[in-house]
Amino acid sequence: MYAIRFKKQSIVAKNMDNEEYKRKYINLRILKNIQEYLKPGEKNTPTSVYPIKVPDELLYQVLKYQGPVVIDQLIHHIFELGLASWSERLFEDIFGSSKNLEDFLELIKERNKE
Repeated sequence: MYAIRFKKQSIVAKNMDNEEYKRKYINLRILKNIQEYLKPGEKNTPTSVYPIKVPDELLYQVLKYQGPVVIDQLIHHIFELGLASWSERLFEDIFGSSKNLEDFLELIKERNKE
């Protein structure tokens, strides 16, 4: 998985080192951005990455029977499914549970007060 990696540990420790804190915070921002992106509605993201590799026969058959607009919608839908699955795995790797996420959010609040 492509993520900023670190050893799984309990987040409850208030004396978390800065490196681990930064990695978790960066991954939290990534997850939040993915959550916003996956919300229903218009996608207003200025970033595109090309090329996307897809099976030739998939493109050919969809283009032949349903047209280019459907291909674009299909590829975007496949991307969203993959992104949703990937973000769930990232959350599990980074935080492991909602409780750990809540503890980390509390830690962020405490550090911001200082």
